[in-house]
This record gives sequence, structure tokens and C-alpha cells, in this order.
Amino acid sequence: MTFDLVAQSLWFIFPAYCANAFPLLVKGKRPLDFGKNLGKHRILGDGKTIEGAIGGIFFGILIGWLQMGLHSYLPSDLMLARLTIQLIILLSTGAILGDIIGAFIKRRLGLPRGHPALFLDQLDFLAIALLFSSFAVKINLNTVVALVVITPLLHMATNRIGYWIRVKKVPY
Repeated sequence: MTFDLVAQSLWFIFPAYCANAFPLLVKGKRPLDFGKNLGKHRILGDGKTIEGAIGGIFFGILIGWLQMGLHSYLPSDLMLARLTIQLIILLSTGAILGDIIGAFIKRRLGLPRGHPALFLDQLDFLAIALLFSSFAVKINLNTVVALVVITPLLHMATNRIGYWIRVKKVPY
């Protein structure tokens, strides 16, 4: 993997990364599933809140909008993706929806909130963000591969940092 590919991939997905990370900081109170069960397990759990979902989408959009403004100041030889509002909305919304789908799957598997699920925790938001963004742009296969490799590593590192600064209760 080259530096250029990593830089291009991270620039492209950054609004989704930010959207996915933001709900943890919000500490929302109103669960998206309104406390309801599906069978004997919660639909999503207390970790997925209205405030977190809305806040995450808007934060991802804000970050993407800032990236749009910065784009012309960055070296053109990096060939960074030119983000559009449509693409940013798709990335941010896809990331939040992917995380919600991941929580739904974990509850169906009987996994409690905060319990690790290898790859599901790291790639759920990425998969749906990429799927949604594909409606606006053609995504290079190399970018997808780079993100599938990079994202779990970044996810684990940022979770550890979140744990150390006491934003997360568990280091995974």
C-alpha cells in the first residue's frame, strides 16, 4: 500500500469515520429503539440514541464540508477525492446506519452492549458508508481494499485512546 493510496482513502472516508465516532461523545439519553425488545433482546440497546445518530450525521457532514473548503489548499499531486455535499451526506448517513445495523445484528446474536464482535464492530459502518457513497461516485477497488485493511487497525487504536481518556468503558 502506497502513501498516496492511504492518504486518498482516508481523505475520502473521513466524514464517515467522524460520523461513526461522534455518537460516543454525545452521550445521548433517548434510545433509537425506544427501549423495545425483539424477542428476548433489545432491538438495538441503549448505546444507539437519537441524539447520537443525528449528531453523528451532522458532525460527519460538518467535517466533510470543512474538507471541501480545505481541498484547494492541499497539494494537487495527492489526487484527493473532490467531495460533494451529496457524497458527504451519503458517507455520514451510511456510517450511522451501518453502525445501527451492526448493533441490531449483535443483539440478535445475544451479544450485550459493549461486547466485542470481531470485524462486525470495525467494518459495519464502513460497509454501508461505501455502499451509500457508491450511488454518487465510482469507488476504486484499491480504495476499498485499503480501507478494509486500515479501518480495523484505526478502530482498535482509537478505541484504546477513548478508553485511556475515559470516553469509553472498554478498550475495544
